[in-house]
Amino acid sequence: MAKPKILYLCHRIPYPPNKGDKIRSFNLLKELAKTYDVYLGCFIDDPFDRQYREKLAEFCVEFCAPELPKLWSKIKGLTAFLRGMPITLPYYSNNELANWVEQTIEQHQIDTVLVFSSSMAQYVDNPKYQAMCRVIDFVDVDSDKWRQYAEKQKGIMSWVFNREHRLLERYEQHYCQQFNHSLFVSPDEAAMFRTLMPSALASKIKPLLNGVDVVFFDPKNTLGEPEIELTDDFIVFTGAMDYWANVDAVVWFCDEVWPLIQAKAPALKFLIVGGNPDAKVRELANRPNVTVTGRVHDVRPYIQSAKVVVAPLRIARGIQNKVLEAMSMDKPIVASAMAMEGINAPTSTCLAQTDEAAPFAAAVLAMLDVAPTVDSRQWVIDHFTWQATLAPLPQLLCK
Repeated sequence: MAKPKILYLCHRIPYPPNKGDKIRSFNLLKELAKTYDVYLGCFIDDPFDRQYREKLAEFCVEFCAPELPKLWSKIKGLTAFLRGMPITLPYYSNNELANWVEQTIEQHQIDTVLVFSSSMAQYVDNPKYQAMCRVIDFVDVDSDKWRQYAEKQKGIMSWVFNREHRLLERYEQHYCQQFNHSLFVSPDEAAMFRTLMPSALASKIKPLLNGVDVVFFDPKNTLGEPEIELTDDFIVFTGAMDYWANVDAVVWFCDEVWPLIQAKAPALKFLIVGGNPDAKVRELANRPNVTVTGRVHDVRPYIQSAKVVVAPLRIARGIQNKVLEAMSMDKPIVASAMAMEGINAPTSTCLAQTDEAAPFAAAVLAMLDVAPTVDSRQWVIDHFTWQATLAPLPQLLCK
């Protein structure tokens, strides 16, 4: 029996699942492929990911994955100031993908589309597609991230980010009105979005939780060799290091928390693990006992060998994969309130939540020699496996 067809649009190639949004978009793709013939439209915005284009054929019957050069996209994004729209929309506009979407819908008579992130909704935001079942996975309330960014800036950049916040929020409301369902990564995120939308739209706004691959992130796994020798005691932060929220987190940690830790534990190391570290992150490697690894082939050895995992995020929305992954590997964690939002795990001797520098440092120091006494992994297994979190997806893709 032939499978039904679905169009799946992502702002970034959903493979490999090595950063927050790609972990979610990849697991959605895997889930869709069980039931649907998937037609995937996405962008390749990192030259490193070119090698994975053909990997998509394992999950899709057809795909279109044009490259998205960052410099040219930024130039396109600036046209938003002349057009009264958020920068995000022209940044992700592409004639090749737009033509492919139109032809694919018509040629294959596709009547269902899942859009991943608000930036991709523009490709099916057309009255002629009103009869389709259109579902958008906002993931996070992106407009609120821009508000948070604006609060961290001064002068012209604060104005630019505030503008993006206001205009993107209008588009989010428009898409919520036009699409059948609006999905978010947690009940907390969905509840926040409802406060920004007219009450008549509340029934369209639903959570679809993030998950974690508990088989992959299992502390009992035998892992390969890391890129650097892990012989000294260290704590670790993991994440894409060209993502501003992560950059802000590690800079704040190194400025405010790390000196307090070093004063009590001078031999301890701090590893910042993640691809594409920007200049501010690379500069942190000049600090005492701070190592910036850059891209690694497997993050698990660094989590497994760390004394403590830290997640000092001060800008965040949704559910943090880095926290779920560390919990799945039963590691002690010290995190900010924003990093723990949506997870709602019970605090314990191995899971501390604080936003202030001195308590953060004290919590890390207290956990250096603490063996897990509460099974964080079991909490993840009980609440955040992909099989469980994505179970509602088939019903959400029905009209």
